[in-house]
Amino acid sequence: MDYQHLLFAQNEGVCTLTLHRPAVYNAINNRLADELMHAFQAIEQAPEVRVVVLTGSGKAFCTGHDLKAPENQEGRPSSYTINRNYVPLILMMRHLPKPILCRLNGVAAGAGCSLALACDMIIADEEAELIQVFVNIGLVPDAGSAYFMPRLVSRNQAFELMSKATRLKAREAQALGIVNRAVPASELDTVLKAEIDYYAKAPTKAIGMIKKMLNHAYHADLRQMMELEAVYQDHAHYSHDHREGVQAFLDKRRPQFKGH
Repeated sequence: MDYQHLLFAQNEGVCTLTLHRPAVYNAINNRLADELMHAFQAIEQAPEVRVVVLTGSGKAFCTGHDLKAPENQEGRPSSYTINRNYVPLILMMRHLPKPILCRLNGVAAGAGCSLALACDMIIADEEAELIQVFVNIGLVPDAGSAYFMPRLVSRNQAFELMSKATRLKAREAQALGIVNRAVPASELDTVLKAEIDYYAKAPTKAIGMIKKMLNHAYHADLRQMMELEAVYQDHAHYSHDHREGVQAFLDKRRPQFKGH
């Protein structure tokens, strides 16, 4: 695909996707949504990619849906855009069998906040903000925010954040368990690199199954989860990385995982 609004870089098992519409703070239009979905499809089919980084160009991560995009003038209901862009994109991210690290370099608002929450970890500039901004224009949260927020924080906290469009600084979001790391801007890439280096050499197949298990855990009871653990443990047991991990333990050396 000829990417117009997305920078795609791949190197040594790491794929970095950079939202690249800095003039509009990386707001999402149909084209950018299509490019993101194409990129994640390509990543899923690329065994050499072990970890994904998602970030934004310029001063913002993503300010959500581009209200000024020409497609918004076509008179379609909001559900058309949600079902066209955000339902497939967010589901694709959550089911991608590889870790996605959000490099939160600035504000993440509206659907941009949902995009950050759909990642597996968030490493943030401490000045970055997460905002459920929908209510400010008389709308309700979408793109998965109404699913993610009450699972990351309490129901009452989620209600307040959504109904008041509270600007949540990265440090506050870390205290609530939404953000994994909130660090000074000068340290952001150093801290991120440590996480990238770990996941680029980790047993990717096992980590992909951990993602699947966590997705099921939202809806399953204890018995169902233990049965699912047994199924995935069998899959992991016959992997190259399990054999390598056991042999490395016996040899008293660091394992050299291949991701399969």
